[in-house]
Amino acid sequence: MGTDIYGFIECRWNRWLDEDDRSWHSAVDLAHLYNGRSYVAFGCLFGVRSDAFPPLAAGRGLPSDASQEVRADFADGRDARSASWITWAEVAAADWEEAASEVDECVHEYRRGADGAWEFHGRNTSLDRFAELSGPSSPHALYRAGRVWPEGTEWRDGERLFRIGRLRRKHAVADGDWGPVWAVMRTLAGLHGAAGVRLVVWFDG
Repeated sequence: MGTDIYGFIECRWNRWLDEDDRSWHSAVDLAHLYNGRSYVAFGCLFGVRSDAFPPLAAGRGLPSDASQEVRADFADGRDARSASWITWAEVAAADWEEAASEVDECVHEYRRGADGAWEFHGRNTSLDRFAELSGPSSPHALYRAGRVWPEGTEWRDGERLFRIGRLRRKHAVADGDWGPVWAVMRTLAGLHGAAGVRLVVWFDG
């Protein structure tokens, strides 16, 4: 059984002087913005299913001042566990260039950018072509190449490059998946302040 993520983006106005009046409100259900299942991302952000990176916000639990909608949805969730939260201020301050503590088991694909530099394209992408370049191997080796070949091993393929290496945070939490989440949080932070916007999550499985 796999593990899926659930949650909401919450915000609160920062215009009141009285802290008691500054309650949190649900803004967007995470399901409208993210529909993936990346364990390396879950681990990088919240310490769930992967320890390749020190998590940014692990095991904080459901906020005691969570919005009513968040508390109700969490209570209704089957096998809801590992709740945590992270503010936009923390997301914005994270070192997204930080490298993982271990070699990724997936092979990385790079492609030439407009300036001629290699740009990260994805993990375990174009595996048919990688199989041709790397030679005969089992399906296990193709999907877990980082366990078969040493770090730094490369295969050039014209304007494409396959490499065994370590992920960076920005690649673990890929913008193609998480970009919409960050875009909404960034927009809300412009209204409520970076500390007045947070992502509250929990997991199943």
